[in-house]
Amino acid sequence: MHSLDLMRRALGAVFAVVAMLLAGCAAPTQLNAQWFNPQFAGKPPIGATGRLLVVSVTPDGTTRRVFEDLMVANLEARRVAAVQSYRFLPADGAATQPQIDAAVKESGAQAVLVSRVLGVSQSLRVAPGAGMWPGWGGPWGGPWGWGWGGYYGGLWGGAYATPQVWTEENVQVETQLFDVATQTVVWSGSSTTTTAPGSQGSEHTLQQFVQLIADTLAAAKLI
Repeated sequence: MHSLDLMRRALGAVFAVVAMLLAGCAAPTQLNAQWFNPQFAGKPPIGATGRLLVVSVTPDGTTRRVFEDLMVANLEARRVAAVQSYRFLPADGAATQPQIDAAVKESGAQAVLVSRVLGVSQSLRVAPGAGMWPGWGGPWGGPWGWGWGGYYGGLWGGAYATPQVWTEENVQVETQLFDVATQTVVWSGSSTTTTAPGSQGSEHTLQQFVQLIADTLAAAKLI
């Protein structure tokens, strides 16, 4: 086999793997939609008026604690007084309304930030193999003088290159900011977090989710 054919097939396979990794390493969280309560327009941000209680609604106790720690750390870096709900609701699982009311009162929070998973879906992704790459130089000969035979042989030889296939998980999350005094929603947002091969672990994904939510609240001048 011509050495250029081998080079072309090898490069095509590399490009396919790179495409898969880039897809997996892309920003995993996107904000789908958000709503802001006009009744709170022009009011001082939460960071200037009181404490914010961070709540994660998930049956996974470890994920809950990691998320709440990351969110509190991000908010405190923005000079927002924040506290984790697990400090006042240590048990995992659903809490009763009296327990929630007691936690809000004990924490001294003026606002509550709640994130909950709405659903999880899966999607199959495919990165084509080397056969999808066009022959370099064209059928009439290129800079390396393949000629028509080299071009045709390269396409036929790469036509059955194995594609890269992987599964992505898409997690839909709803996040809401509540005002404690009026028991009303100040801000609500829906987002999708995608995990795939090449991502850097669940904590890294949570960090990017936290960053997106905090940036969005800051842009809306809520914190």
